Amino acid sequence: MDIRKANLNDPEGYRYRLSETCPQYAAHKNTVETDHETSLVQAVYQYVKKSQNTAYLQTVINGKTVEQRMDEALQYLMNEKFNKQYGLITGATTADWGDVQPEHPWGVAIDDNTHYTIDIYDNAMLVLAIDNFKEIAINKAYGEKWESVKKQLITNIRKHLWDSQRQKFIPHIYLNGSPFPETFDENQVYYHGGTAVAILAGLLTKEEIAHANQRMLENVEKAHAQTIGLTMYPTYPTGSFQNVGMHPYGYQNGGDWTWFGARMIWGLTENGFIKEAYEELKPMLERVVKNNGFNEWYTPAGESKGSGTFRGEAGVLCRAIEGLRK
Repeated sequence: MDIRKANLNDPEGYRYRLSETCPQYAAHKNTVETDHETSLVQAVYQYVKKSQNTAYLQTVINGKTVEQRMDEALQYLMNEKFNKQYGLITGATTADWGDVQPEHPWGVAIDDNTHYTIDIYDNAMLVLAIDNFKEIAINKAYGEKWESVKKQLITNIRKHLWDSQRQKFIPHIYLNGSPFPETFDENQVYYHGGTAVAILAGLLTKEEIAHANQRMLENVEKAHAQTIGLTMYPTYPTGSFQNVGMHPYGYQNGGDWTWFGARMIWGLTENGFIKEAYEELKPMLERVVKNNGFNEWYTPAGESKGSGTFRGEAGVLCRAIEGLRK
């Protein structure tokens, strides 16, 4: 944000990061989530593919090319977030792909109360980002470097996060205990968003994709929700998160997000499930027309919440439509 609008000295506010190369802005990094670097790499990939502007990768910014900075973004995760015991990257505990930890009323910054964990979303995003980077990288040495990392990640994801008996990803591997009570069986929870990203990263077979889609449809019916954008089912119980917005079927705790539901549509389309993709996309489009806008998320009953001009929803729907047209 504009540095003139940032309260840099508020102990209860964002911990802003400043940069000499961009002094007019103050930046905030949500430290509980581990998808920033992978999202950046995927964004550059989408820009280059759409524009065909490969010269952009050789643009020099403060002494380094964009391509070098993409490599460093991925390397940051290996340096700062990689757990050697499991061979996977870590983050704070969140609800699926969410960015709110349960131990704080706000929940956007790692602190002394954080429970560190490994989940499918962060690691699938890294596999996807590596694939994207390899595809557009001009320096082929990057491709060789990251291919070996990708193979190890896939092996370890299947070994440690995939529950073959239940045919689902476990929510979390805890590294310093769980923030949730022992009476709550977290492995009952099915993560829709992380599963969709895992499909896009090529981590599931066609048979497993079909099973995942069927499970999502069953969850939608049980939750009386509208679309497979349903974050998860069942939800975390009341009081699991100090953030009051994270009540059952609120925000990322069972809210319905096209932002990820439409990514599942991409995965279905890319893997040949055309009829399913077409049918399951329709209710997402219908509520955009009904509300005359792109909303951040919805309650199971279809009530729109959050931003009414959410570019995330617009973008994923455009790509879903383009995929089906192709």
